[in-house]
Amino acid sequence: MRQAVVLGASVAGSLAARVLAGSFDRVLIVERDDVAGVAPRRGVPQARHLHGLMERGRQIMEELYPGLTGDLAAEGAPTTEVLRGSRWYLSGLRVFPTATGLTTLLASGPMLENAIRTHTLALPGVELRTHCAAVGLTGGDEITGVRLSGGEVLHADLVVDATGRGSRAPDWLAALGHERPAEDRVDVDLGYASRTYQRKPEHLDGHLAVVVSTTPGFRGGGAITLEGDRWHVTLAGMLGDHPPVEPAEFERFAATLPVPDVHEIVRDAEPLDDPVPHRFRGSLRRRYERLRRPPHGLLVLGDALCSFNPLYAQGMTVAAQQALVLRDCLPDPDPARFYRAAAEVVDVAWGMSTGSDLRYPGVEGPRSVRGRVVGAYAARAQVAAHRDPVVARTFMRTANLTLPPTALLAPDIVLRVLRAGRR
Repeated sequence: MRQAVVLGASVAGSLAARVLAGSFDRVLIVERDDVAGVAPRRGVPQARHLHGLMERGRQIMEELYPGLTGDLAAEGAPTTEVLRGSRWYLSGLRVFPTATGLTTLLASGPMLENAIRTHTLALPGVELRTHCAAVGLTGGDEITGVRLSGGEVLHADLVVDATGRGSRAPDWLAALGHERPAEDRVDVDLGYASRTYQRKPEHLDGHLAVVVSTTPGFRGGGAITLEGDRWHVTLAGMLGDHPPVEPAEFERFAATLPVPDVHEIVRDAEPLDDPVPHRFRGSLRRRYERLRRPPHGLLVLGDALCSFNPLYAQGMTVAAQQALVLRDCLPDPDPARFYRAAAEVVDVAWGMSTGSDLRYPGVEGPRSVRGRVVGAYAARAQVAAHRDPVVARTFMRTANLTLPPTALLAPDIVLRVLRAGRR
């Protein structure tokens, strides 16, 4: 009997288990936390803060779980058109409210995670074990299983590490004599604080969400409508300019955003809880694709492979893209092939998010002349997206990973960007 062991029952782990189910007799998901119900949990610190599912991620999840969007909507998760039912501000300017063909699914992180996990566990041969943690790998030249904290060893024909940014796979590989992956970092020192409020229909003139981009010098945040007719408000600041959690100070911070939309909700709506903080030091990419001989029997994906700046809401979508890469490598995945293909997926999102962050002198990370040129053009494209519906539509489609970033370099788009800059 062929068995795969997936470490981590979050979105990335459940997506991995979903695609593995067709090629293995048994897929065992191992999770440290209690994952019963729809609630934030310790292993997902981002769960208490705004989540964003890009359109490409929603499309992939709909492919893997047909009807998922409709199921979540029936359970109370709102959906809307990206620029028509919600407001987006970039550097303090509202993106032109035009039709994009993009759907925003406004489910909370815990609700979406629970739905995906429930659908996955309904598949034949997929099982879940909670309250147990992996502490190491077994094998030598090839990985043959996982050691658990209680001393038990789980045999596996394939181990998938989806334990997130805190993955210990590099240490486990080194303990078996394997090479550690190199790491790339871009430090942004991002701070969050989040709170939920009771929503009323007149709030935000009936729109379901507002997102205000966060950059050094521009405090940001957002408010989205969740299941249960609630507002989920997150305030954010970079490079140490972090929002406070004392309620009065939280409101005062909201008043300093470049547009008043979020502050009006914080000021007028009834709070349902106290603000909670979160800190994100920086983006982290582990370069498994550069290993000379990655061992067979282990694959790493999701945030364990690459942890993105959450301001860009790329994590779940890139994890979904990696699940498709994994599916294409089955039934006997070669790790070198998987990591090369996964790197191509990661390259796009990594280049977009870190390229944007590295425009600012206080952000720590490697810079290039090409990056400076692209960053300067991206800044002009954001201004053009405020004025030009065609640029706005293309910009949002690239941000949602349904179009490649090169779509913004099409001759007609470049002309529109340059014209907008001269107005």
